[in-house]
Amino acid sequence: MRARPRLADGTGPVLVVLLVLLVALAFAGPAYAEPSGYLALLKRAAPLVVLAVGQYFVIASGGFDLSVGSLVTAEVVVAARLVDGDDANTWWVIASLLGCGLLVGLVNGLITTKLLVPSFIVTLGMLLVLDGAVFLWSGGAPRGALSPSFRVLGRGSADVGVLGQVPWSVVVLLVVVVAAAWFMRSGTGRMLLAVGDNENVVRLAGGRVDRLRLLAFVLSALLASVAAILLAGFAGVSAQVGEGLEFRAITAVVLGGVLLGGGRGSVVAAAAGALSLEALFSLLNLLGVSGALESAVQGVIIIAAVAYAAHGAGLRRMLRRPVPHPA
Repeated sequence: MRARPRLADGTGPVLVVLLVLLVALAFAGPAYAEPSGYLALLKRAAPLVVLAVGQYFVIASGGFDLSVGSLVTAEVVVAARLVDGDDANTWWVIASLLGCGLLVGLVNGLITTKLLVPSFIVTLGMLLVLDGAVFLWSGGAPRGALSPSFRVLGRGSADVGVLGQVPWSVVVLLVVVVAAAWFMRSGTGRMLLAVGDNENVVRLAGGRVDRLRLLAFVLSALLASVAAILLAGFAGVSAQVGEGLEFRAITAVVLGGVLLGGGRGSVVAAAAGALSLEALFSLLNLLGVSGALESAVQGVIIIAAVAYAAHGAGLRRMLRRPVPHPA
Protein backbone atom coordinates (compact mmCIF):
# COMPACT_ATOMS: atom_id res chain seq x y z
CA MET A 1 0.00 0.00 0.00
CA ARG A 2 1.50 3.34 -1.06
CA ALA A 3 2.03 5.97 1.63
CA ARG A 4 0.00 9.10 1.07
CA PRO A 5 2.08 12.25 0.52
CA ARG A 6 2.05 14.62 3.46
CA LEU A 7 3.25 18.12 4.16
CA ALA A 8 6.60 18.63 5.88
CA ASP A 9 6.53 19.69 9.51
CA GLY A 10 5.77 23.39 9.90
CA THR A 11 4.18 23.78 6.46
CA GLY A 12 0.56 23.55 7.60
CA PRO A 13 0.52 26.67 9.83
CA VAL A 14 2.02 28.98 7.21
CA LEU A 15 -0.45 27.73 4.60
CA VAL A 16 -3.28 28.58 7.01
CA VAL A 17 -1.80 32.06 7.54
CA LEU A 18 -1.49 32.53 3.79
CA LEU A 19 -5.11 31.47 3.23
CA VAL A 20 -6.35 33.90 5.91
CA LEU A 21 -4.37 36.76 4.35
CA LEU A 22 -5.67 36.00 0.85
CA VAL A 23 -9.26 35.99 2.13
CA ALA A 24 -8.62 39.26 4.00
CA LEU A 25 -7.31 40.82 0.78
CA ALA A 26 -10.54 39.89 -0.98
CA PHE A 27 -12.50 41.90 1.60
CA ALA A 28 -10.00 44.79 1.83
CA GLY A 29 -9.57 45.66 -1.83
CA PRO A 30 -11.82 45.41 -4.92
CA ALA A 31 -8.80 44.45 -7.06
CA TYR A 32 -8.81 41.02 -5.40
CA ALA A 33 -12.41 40.28 -6.35
CA GLU A 34 -11.02 38.83 -9.62
CA PRO A 35 -8.30 36.19 -10.16
CA SER A 36 -6.24 38.85 -11.95
CA GLY A 37 -5.68 40.56 -8.59
CA TYR A 38 -4.06 37.45 -7.16
CA LEU A 39 -2.00 36.97 -10.33
CA ALA A 40 -0.72 40.51 -9.85
CA LEU A 41 0.18 39.61 -6.26
CA LEU A 42 2.12 36.56 -7.46
CA LYS A 43 3.87 38.74 -10.04
CA ARG A 44 4.99 41.21 -7.36
CA ALA A 45 5.98 38.42 -4.98
CA ALA A 46 7.90 36.32 -7.54
CA PRO A 47 11.38 37.86 -6.95
CA LEU A 48 11.01 37.53 -3.16
CA VAL A 49 9.75 33.93 -3.40
CA VAL A 50 12.69 32.96 -5.64
CA LEU A 51 15.09 34.72 -3.26
CA ALA A 52 13.51 32.99 -0.24
CA VAL A 53 13.90 29.56 -1.84
CA GLY A 54 17.62 30.27 -2.31
CA GLN A 55 17.92 31.51 1.27
CA TYR A 56 16.14 28.35 2.42
CA PHE A 57 18.97 26.17 1.11
CA VAL A 58 21.54 28.06 3.19
CA ILE A 59 19.45 28.32 6.37
CA ALA A 60 18.39 24.66 6.16
CA SER A 61 22.07 23.68 6.04
CA GLY A 62 22.85 25.77 9.13
CA GLY A 63 24.07 29.08 7.68
CA PHE A 64 22.98 32.57 6.56
CA ASP A 65 23.39 34.48 3.31
CA LEU A 66 23.28 38.23 3.90
CA SER A 67 24.77 39.08 0.51
CA VAL A 68 21.74 38.36 -1.71
CA GLY A 69 20.18 41.84 -1.50
CA SER A 70 23.41 43.54 -2.54
CA LEU A 71 23.92 40.93 -5.27
CA VAL A 72 20.49 41.78 -6.67
CA THR A 73 21.33 45.50 -6.71
CA ALA A 74 24.75 44.93 -8.28
CA GLU A 75 23.35 42.74 -11.04
CA VAL A 76 20.51 45.13 -11.90
CA VAL A 77 22.92 48.09 -12.14
CA VAL A 78 25.46 46.10 -14.18
CA ALA A 79 22.75 44.73 -16.48
CA ALA A 80 21.48 48.22 -17.33
CA ARG A 81 25.00 49.38 -18.19
CA LEU A 82 25.84 46.32 -20.31
CA VAL A 83 22.50 45.98 -22.12
CA ASP A 84 22.24 49.73 -22.76
CA GLY A 85 18.81 49.37 -24.31
CA ASP A 86 19.97 47.01 -27.08
CA ASP A 87 17.94 43.79 -27.50
CA ALA A 88 20.96 42.09 -29.08
CA ASN A 89 22.75 42.24 -25.72
CA THR A 90 19.95 40.67 -23.67
CA TRP A 91 20.82 36.98 -23.59
CA TRP A 92 24.58 37.19 -23.15
CA VAL A 93 24.04 39.68 -20.32
CA ILE A 94 21.55 37.32 -18.63
CA ALA A 95 24.08 34.50 -18.95
CA SER A 96 26.76 36.78 -17.45
CA LEU A 97 24.52 37.64 -14.51
CA LEU A 98 23.97 33.96 -13.75
CA GLY A 99 27.73 33.39 -14.03
CA CYS A 100 28.34 36.27 -11.61
CA GLY A 101 25.88 34.70 -9.17
CA LEU A 102 27.72 31.39 -9.47
CA LEU A 103 31.04 33.12 -8.70
CA VAL A 104 29.66 34.98 -5.64
CA GLY A 105 28.14 31.75 -4.31
CA LEU A 106 31.43 29.91 -4.77
CA VAL A 107 33.38 32.62 -2.94
CA ASN A 108 30.91 32.67 -0.04
CA GLY A 109 30.86 28.89 0.19
CA LEU A 110 34.61 28.34 -0.11
CA ILE A 111 35.51 30.93 2.53
CA THR A 112 32.87 29.51 4.87
CA THR A 113 33.85 25.86 4.43
CA LYS A 114 37.62 26.02 3.82
CA LEU A 115 38.63 28.94 6.04
CA LEU A 116 35.94 28.12 8.64
CA VAL A 117 34.72 31.71 8.82
CA PRO A 118 31.09 31.92 10.05
CA SER A 119 28.69 32.41 7.14
CA PHE A 120 27.16 35.46 8.85
CA ILE A 121 30.55 37.25 8.72
CA VAL A 122 31.46 36.06 5.21
CA THR A 123 28.20 37.14 3.61
CA LEU A 124 28.12 40.40 5.56
CA GLY A 125 31.56 41.13 4.12
CA MET A 126 30.34 40.22 0.64
CA LEU A 127 27.37 42.57 1.14
CA LEU A 128 29.79 45.45 1.81
CA VAL A 129 32.04 44.49 -1.11
CA LEU A 130 29.11 44.42 -3.55
CA ASP A 131 27.70 47.70 -2.21
CA GLY A 132 31.09 49.35 -2.71
CA ALA A 133 31.42 47.87 -6.20
CA VAL A 134 28.00 49.20 -7.20
CA PHE A 135 28.89 52.69 -5.98
CA LEU A 136 32.20 52.64 -7.90
CA TRP A 137 30.50 51.32 -11.04
CA SER A 138 27.60 53.78 -11.01
CA GLY A 139 28.86 56.73 -8.99
CA GLY A 140 25.56 56.55 -7.13
CA ALA A 141 23.48 57.06 -10.29
CA PRO A 142 22.98 53.98 -12.52
CA ARG A 143 23.53 54.51 -16.22
CA GLY A 144 22.26 52.68 -19.27
CA ALA A 145 18.88 51.06 -19.80
CA LEU A 146 17.30 47.64 -19.98
CA SER A 147 16.05 46.42 -23.36
CA PRO A 148 12.38 45.49 -23.93
CA SER A 149 13.33 41.80 -24.32
CA PHE A 150 15.18 41.87 -20.98
CA ARG A 151 12.09 43.23 -19.23
CA VAL A 152 9.77 40.57 -20.66
CA LEU A 153 10.48 38.07 -17.85
CA GLY A 154 9.58 40.63 -15.21
CA ARG A 155 6.69 42.40 -16.95
CA GLY A 156 5.46 40.24 -19.83
CA SER A 157 2.82 37.51 -19.90
CA ALA A 158 2.25 34.23 -21.71
CA ASP A 159 -1.10 33.05 -23.10
CA VAL A 160 -1.90 29.82 -21.21
CA GLY A 161 -5.18 28.53 -22.65
CA VAL A 162 -8.08 28.70 -20.18
CA LEU A 163 -5.94 30.59 -17.67
CA GLY A 164 -5.51 33.47 -20.06
CA GLN A 165 -2.49 35.76 -19.66
CA VAL A 166 -0.10 34.40 -17.02
CA PRO A 167 2.93 36.58 -16.14
CA TRP A 168 6.28 35.05 -17.09
CA SER A 169 7.53 35.81 -13.58
CA VAL A 170 4.82 33.51 -12.17
CA VAL A 171 5.91 30.76 -14.59
CA VAL A 172 9.53 31.20 -13.44
CA LEU A 173 8.38 31.16 -9.80
CA LEU A 174 6.52 27.85 -10.28
CA VAL A 175 9.46 26.26 -12.11
CA VAL A 176 11.87 27.29 -9.32
CA VAL A 177 9.62 26.03 -6.51
CA VAL A 178 8.86 22.70 -8.21
CA ALA A 179 12.53 22.11 -9.12
CA ALA A 180 13.71 23.03 -5.61
CA ALA A 181 11.08 20.80 -3.96
CA TRP A 182 12.09 17.91 -6.23
CA PHE A 183 15.76 18.49 -5.38
CA MET A 184 15.06 18.43 -1.64
CA ARG A 185 13.33 15.06 -2.03
CA SER A 186 16.49 13.62 -3.60
CA GLY A 187 19.27 12.02 -1.59
CA THR A 188 21.43 15.14 -1.87
CA GLY A 189 18.59 17.38 -0.69
CA ARG A 190 17.82 15.20 2.32
CA MET A 191 21.52 15.12 3.17
CA LEU A 192 21.65 18.94 2.92
CA LEU A 193 18.83 19.19 5.46
CA ALA A 194 20.58 16.66 7.69
CA VAL A 195 23.72 18.83 7.72
CA GLY A 196 21.76 21.58 9.44
CA ASP A 197 20.39 19.12 11.99
CA ASN A 198 23.65 17.34 12.90
CA GLU A 199 26.68 17.64 10.67
CA ASN A 200 28.70 15.14 12.72
CA VAL A 201 26.21 12.39 11.97
CA VAL A 202 26.39 13.27 8.27
CA ARG A 203 30.19 13.08 8.37
CA LEU A 204 30.08 9.68 10.09
CA ALA A 205 27.62 8.49 7.44
CA GLY A 206 30.11 9.46 4.72
CA GLY A 207 28.42 12.68 3.64
CA ARG A 208 30.59 15.51 2.31
CA VAL A 209 29.48 18.34 4.57
CA ASP A 210 31.69 21.01 2.98
CA ARG A 211 30.45 20.23 -0.53
CA LEU A 212 26.84 20.28 0.61
CA ARG A 213 27.25 23.68 2.28
CA LEU A 214 29.10 25.00 -0.77
CA LEU A 215 26.20 23.81 -2.95
CA ALA A 216 23.73 25.67 -0.70
CA PHE A 217 25.59 28.99 -1.15
CA VAL A 218 25.86 28.49 -4.92
CA LEU A 219 22.13 27.76 -5.22
CA SER A 220 21.32 30.82 -3.08
CA ALA A 221 23.42 33.15 -5.24
CA LEU A 222 22.12 31.67 -8.52
CA LEU A 223 18.52 32.18 -7.41
CA ALA A 224 19.41 35.71 -6.29
CA SER A 225 20.53 36.30 -9.89
CA VAL A 226 17.19 34.99 -11.16
CA ALA A 227 15.41 37.29 -8.69
CA ALA A 228 17.52 40.22 -9.96
CA ILE A 229 16.45 39.52 -13.55
CA LEU A 230 12.76 39.39 -12.55
CA LEU A 231 13.00 42.46 -10.32
CA ALA A 232 14.82 44.49 -12.97
CA GLY A 233 12.09 43.71 -15.48
CA PHE A 234 9.32 44.54 -13.01
CA ALA A 235 10.67 47.54 -11.11
CA GLY A 236 13.35 48.98 -13.39
CA VAL A 237 16.86 50.15 -12.57
CA SER A 238 17.80 51.66 -9.22
CA ALA A 239 20.85 51.67 -6.97
CA GLN A 240 18.54 50.70 -4.07
CA VAL A 241 16.49 47.99 -5.83
CA GLY A 242 17.81 45.17 -3.63
CA GLU A 243 18.13 47.12 -0.39
CA GLY A 244 16.84 45.10 2.57
CA LEU A 245 15.90 42.07 0.46
CA GLU A 246 18.28 39.81 2.41
CA PHE A 247 16.36 40.47 5.63
CA ARG A 248 13.01 40.15 3.89
CA ALA A 249 14.07 36.77 2.49
CA ILE A 250 15.21 35.56 5.92
CA THR A 251 11.93 36.80 7.43
CA ALA A 252 9.98 34.92 4.76
CA VAL A 253 11.89 31.71 5.42
CA VAL A 254 11.41 31.79 9.19
CA LEU A 255 7.75 32.79 8.75
CA GLY A 256 7.47 29.56 6.76
CA GLY A 257 8.54 27.61 9.83
CA VAL A 258 12.07 26.87 8.66
CA LEU A 259 14.23 26.49 11.76
CA LEU A 260 17.10 28.97 12.14
CA GLY A 261 20.20 26.85 12.61
CA GLY A 262 18.95 24.32 10.08
CA GLY A 263 17.61 20.82 10.11
CA ARG A 264 13.90 21.50 9.59
CA GLY A 265 11.65 23.08 7.00
CA SER A 266 10.58 22.72 3.39
CA VAL A 267 10.76 24.59 0.10
CA VAL A 268 6.96 24.91 -0.03
CA ALA A 269 6.94 26.42 3.48
CA ALA A 270 9.64 28.95 2.55
CA ALA A 271 7.79 29.93 -0.63
CA ALA A 272 4.50 30.21 1.28
CA GLY A 273 6.25 32.37 3.89
CA ALA A 274 7.45 34.76 1.18
CA LEU A 275 4.01 34.95 -0.39
CA SER A 276 2.42 35.48 3.04
CA LEU A 277 4.82 38.33 3.74
CA GLU A 278 3.98 40.01 0.43
CA ALA A 279 0.25 39.48 1.05
CA LEU A 280 0.60 40.94 4.56
CA PHE A 281 2.33 44.08 3.30
CA SER A 282 -0.27 44.45 0.53
CA LEU A 283 -3.04 44.17 3.13
CA LEU A 284 -1.40 46.75 5.39
CA ASN A 285 -1.08 49.09 2.42
CA LEU A 286 -4.78 48.68 1.57
CA LEU A 287 -5.68 49.42 5.20
CA GLY A 288 -3.65 52.64 5.07
CA VAL A 289 -0.98 51.48 7.53
CA SER A 290 2.37 53.24 7.16
CA GLY A 291 4.99 51.41 5.12
CA ALA A 292 7.46 52.12 7.92
CA LEU A 293 5.74 49.30 9.83
CA GLU A 294 7.15 46.73 7.40
CA SER A 295 10.58 46.77 9.06
CA ALA A 296 8.99 46.44 12.49
CA VAL A 297 6.95 43.43 11.35
CA GLN A 298 10.06 41.77 9.90
CA GLY A 299 11.96 42.44 13.13
CA VAL A 300 9.22 40.89 15.28
CA ILE A 301 9.09 37.78 13.09
CA ILE A 302 12.88 37.29 13.18
CA ILE A 303 13.11 37.82 16.98
CA ALA A 304 10.22 35.40 17.53
CA ALA A 305 11.87 32.81 15.25
CA VAL A 306 15.22 33.09 17.06
CA ALA A 307 13.50 32.79 20.43
CA TYR A 308 11.57 29.75 19.23
CA ALA A 309 14.72 28.13 17.84
CA ALA A 310 16.62 28.77 21.11
CA HIS A 311 13.74 27.40 23.17
CA GLY A 312 13.49 24.34 20.94
CA ALA A 313 17.23 23.70 21.15
CA GLY A 314 17.13 23.96 24.95
CA LEU A 315 14.17 21.60 25.11
CA ARG A 316 15.91 19.04 22.90
CA ARG A 317 19.04 19.17 25.10
CA MET A 318 16.90 18.66 28.18
CA LEU A 319 15.13 15.68 26.64
CA ARG A 320 18.43 14.10 25.62
CA ARG A 321 19.92 14.51 29.10
CA PRO A 322 19.95 11.17 30.95
CA VAL A 323 17.55 10.98 33.87
CA PRO A 324 19.46 10.21 37.11
CA HIS A 325 18.38 7.08 38.88
CA PRO A 326 17.70 7.27 42.64
CA ALA A 327 20.42 5.72 44.76
